[in-house]
Amino acid sequence: MVFGMAPSLSAARVATFVYFVLNGTLLGMWVVQIPAVEERVGISHATLGGLLVLLGGGAFLGMQVSGRLVDRLGTGVVVPAAGVLCSATLALPGLAPEPWTLGAALLIFGFGNGCLDVSMNAHAVHVEKAYARPVMSAFHATFSVGGVLAALLGAGAAGVGMTTAATLGTVAVLGVVTALVAARGLLPGAPVDDAEVHAASPVGKRAVPARIWVLAGLALVIMLCEGAANDWSALHLKSVLGAPEATAALGYGAFAAAMTVGRLLADRLTARFGPMAVLRYGSAMAAVGITIVALLPWVWAALAGWALFGLGLSGCVPQLFSAAGHADPAAAGANVSRVAGLGYLGMLAGPAVIGWLTHLVPLNQTFLLMTLLCAVAAVAAGVLRAPGQDRTREAAPSTP
Repeated sequence: MVFGMAPSLSAARVATFVYFVLNGTLLGMWVVQIPAVEERVGISHATLGGLLVLLGGGAFLGMQVSGRLVDRLGTGVVVPAAGVLCSATLALPGLAPEPWTLGAALLIFGFGNGCLDVSMNAHAVHVEKAYARPVMSAFHATFSVGGVLAALLGAGAAGVGMTTAATLGTVAVLGVVTALVAARGLLPGAPVDDAEVHAASPVGKRAVPARIWVLAGLALVIMLCEGAANDWSALHLKSVLGAPEATAALGYGAFAAAMTVGRLLADRLTARFGPMAVLRYGSAMAAVGITIVALLPWVWAALAGWALFGLGLSGCVPQLFSAAGHADPAAAGANVSRVAGLGYLGMLAGPAVIGWLTHLVPLNQTFLLMTLLCAVAAVAAGVLRAPGQDRTREAAPSTP
């Protein structure tokens, strides 16, 4: 399928950036309002933790549903619809008066977030294919920009005395408008034709290649490491190394900043060295960084280690999403949903796994699990070598 000339591709790329920023902003706005919502509803940390499971469950369900809808209806339909849904449902947690309604609100918001996550990544695959060069990592970098924007908006709203409901409601309205306006730049995608599906399999169902499940397993491994870093980096500096609270916060800051910078650079590295090299050497770099964190007792070394860990991981997940989307154009959405869904479960599980291991060994030693997982990812990076061709050398999508 030919998607258009360069101006249309430029518009599609800008639109994709907008949806990634939107997703990061919507999720970030919920995160910065968590303390206020917890206090208003009157729940404990333990109860909140249980309700957040509903957010994750809703996201996982949304990922599976939207992946199939993308293949049936096309990204031009599903991405804006998911953007509107995710934006509108952001208002719900701010309106929930009690725990059960908050749980329902988080389940629905999580569903919308999962739908937007997979559909925008599927569209990013279409854009990358049309450009015939790597562009996926830059999209993931702008998701982080959305998180920074959410922090600024949340601080500004609190500064002028806006309530949680008003803050989330205002951002929800702006998000709906943004999702609808940005839809004009989207590529239509390539919906699956029923005849094509039946031709591919006598029973009318596509078998999922083993390679997709390997990509999904690697996404789980890498995103488990990301999730653990998000929740434990600052606590490591404070509780293990005795750093002041302000210094401890720099642990996560070093990781997140390095992750963002790395994703801005990763597309060029992918174009030059290939996705397999980015995953292999990035995972190896991350393994070195987290080993430094685990073994060295100095604050400066920990900050350097967390930064190296983030820099190494930064380009890995985009390569996995991209490979899943390119594996079968007619099932791009479903394949991305499988990889993203399992990866998301890894991100949710990461903090819990590290927490459980602290019952057995000191916190810093639990990080050696991530050293092992990164080493596994480095060894398994060969899965990104497509049979018979290198994706970075494609001049255009192959045609049957």
